Amino acid sequence: MKKFWCWFFIIWPVLAIWACWVAPSRDWWFPGESATPLGERIDGLFYLILIIVTVVFIGTQIAMGYVLFKGTHDDEKDVLFIHGSHSLEVLWTIAPAGVLLFIALYQMDVWADFRIQSRFPQDAVAQPIAEVTARQFEWRIRYPDPDRKFKNAAEVRDWLRKPRPDDLYTVNDLHVPTGRSVLFHLRSEDVQHSFFAPKLRVKQDAVPGLVIPIWFEVLKGDKYELVCAELCGWGHYKMKAQIWAQPEREFQAYLQQLKKEQFYDGVGEEPEPSASLAN
Repeated sequence: MKKFWCWFFIIWPVLAIWACWVAPSRDWWFPGESATPLGERIDGLFYLILIIVTVVFIGTQIAMGYVLFKGTHDDEKDVLFIHGSHSLEVLWTIAPAGVLLFIALYQMDVWADFRIQSRFPQDAVAQPIAEVTARQFEWRIRYPDPDRKFKNAAEVRDWLRKPRPDDLYTVNDLHVPTGRSVLFHLRSEDVQHSFFAPKLRVKQDAVPGLVIPIWFEVLKGDKYELVCAELCGWGHYKMKAQIWAQPEREFQAYLQQLKKEQFYDGVGEEPEPSASLAN
């Protein structure tokens, strides 16, 4: 029985490493490459931690396999009971603490760029593209009039405080331009939700009573999935939406067409429905 457990703890780590090695080629990995520069940096942090954990995992498994293997072949040796080693205890306390401190310091710039508002791109902060309101069980998007240009932060705060007659609205359909940093403000109308766009590597809780800015820059035009990552009620599973990333000219044309549709008064030729990237 001792040999069985010896080989078990030798073989399963090898299988685990093999599974991780082939995972990317079999789509058992990230949901595609990151579509944002910030997401690429977040992936870099993930791989750094993965490398550290893998090295520690291999080292500990080799050590444990060696001890188990020796134990199965040394039946005649007397068993010694020891109280432990103070030096080893200090070592395996300081070493992990040092690794964690290194990771904490290494990741500060990435998370500061994503979370600290003073580090946000100021051109995006000055001209937010939308307000996104999470509610059971949908995402409501409010765009400012495409011809509106905010003069200062006070005007942005005033726009967020209450809707305007010339605002534009969609549900579960967020359009953003590619090639530049964009910012929108996230809020919740009822319970806590979580704005999660996996391929953009963007995840932010929507907390009732708070208005939280989110920024990113999409590298290429495409349709990206948006889901709620917080269990928010019986309809949580269907709280899905799309983020359409398109060139600046197409984005502006979309807003102008949406404006025509929304303010059509029934007189004259009816505007055609807005075309999406899927078409």
